[in-house]
Amino acid sequence: MTTANHDTPHDNASTVDNGLLRFLTCGSVDDGKSTLIGRLLYDTKAVLADTLQAIEKTSQKRGLGAVDLSLLTDGLQAEREQGITIDVAYRYFSTGRRKYIIADAPGHEQYTRNMITAASTANLAIILVDARKGILTQTRRHSKLVSLVGIPHLVVAVNKMDLVDYSPARFEEIRADYLAFAEKLGITDVRFIPLSALNGDMIVERGEALSWYQGPTLLEILESAPAAHSEQAEKFRFPVQYVCRPQDSANPELHDYRGFMGQVESGHLQVGDAVTVLPGGQQSTVKAIQIGGTDIPAAFTEQSITLLLADEIDCSRGDMIVKSAEAPAPVKEIRATLCWLAETPLDRARTYLIRHTTRDSKAKLTAIDYRLDVNTLENLPAEKLSMNDIAEVSFKLAQPLFVDPYRENRATGAFIVIDESSNNTVGAGMIL
Repeated sequence: MTTANHDTPHDNASTVDNGLLRFLTCGSVDDGKSTLIGRLLYDTKAVLADTLQAIEKTSQKRGLGAVDLSLLTDGLQAEREQGITIDVAYRYFSTGRRKYIIADAPGHEQYTRNMITAASTANLAIILVDARKGILTQTRRHSKLVSLVGIPHLVVAVNKMDLVDYSPARFEEIRADYLAFAEKLGITDVRFIPLSALNGDMIVERGEALSWYQGPTLLEILESAPAAHSEQAEKFRFPVQYVCRPQDSANPELHDYRGFMGQVESGHLQVGDAVTVLPGGQQSTVKAIQIGGTDIPAAFTEQSITLLLADEIDCSRGDMIVKSAEAPAPVKEIRATLCWLAETPLDRARTYLIRHTTRDSKAKLTAIDYRLDVNTLENLPAEKLSMNDIAEVSFKLAQPLFVDPYRENRATGAFIVIDESSNNTVGAGMIL
């Protein structure tokens, strides 16, 4: 199938690849989130021609004078209207400079768990604000959740500027209100942009109505946003997923092959580096790094690799290989911010399973320090946690885990809680 043929100012853009960007969109009801996503997809030519024809026909049937781009995300809207469980909708598109994954998260309080899920892998968040309504309770709640899960870059998009006559004074008023609130949350990296998703002003093209705004368009912000794992130097963490021992009688050389396979969660590693295998503490050096059987000199974050070590070491799934100079201390008790995902409340008397990277440990709740009221942002005392509750808690572990604080490493600072009886994921946590 072909894509819609309409011009975009990025047709002749540089082909430099700035890497994958995962970003989250959130906003209150009727802030124009669906129209924003639709406009972004349309103006970057990421809409298939037959899809565009379908929404043009639907718009005409509804008596609309222009194409209703919010129909591109109508599947999620239909779920809302039917009152069924809402999953995060992921949308994919690319420009000449990078690839994108949009996590379209429902913003209502009852879907807090869905927003937390979407935000956990995002590196940038777009929070929509209706220029007529300004900063609302939902705006504050979304900002708190974005801050909580450690999304490093935030864009406040003041939408529907066409309904306030593109007033720069109104934009500055909203900007000042949000900055005063953001300071209380400790949010420092935040950018503001006025736009009209309906008319396309400042999404991909600048338009003519916002000539007083001299900053970049939304797409320019997205294309220049730092890639994941680039904000700070991260320590090398390699959880072992599988030990490769080929059984090939026709190739005697493979008898001594012992490769440790997995994904580099953070940091980088070179052939010859000294490494330690946890929990055993055995030390060795890297003999080879391979991808698909081909040797490479170094490995980086998010690469799936096979490691070969210079020494015979007892290592299996659930172990972690780290640089010897950067080894984390094993812990058997953790304090964390926990989002409870299950309809069944958290039971203090039960034993749960905590899964951290590729390692599991049985765990028992030892304390609930407080529960966060996501609307007032107050910390309240709590004896139990129900679905969508967020709290600061402590767990005692049966097996040691090798963790980093979530603020330093989102990969090794996160975990999920599993109900052993049903094997369902019932909670998600961020280590303090």
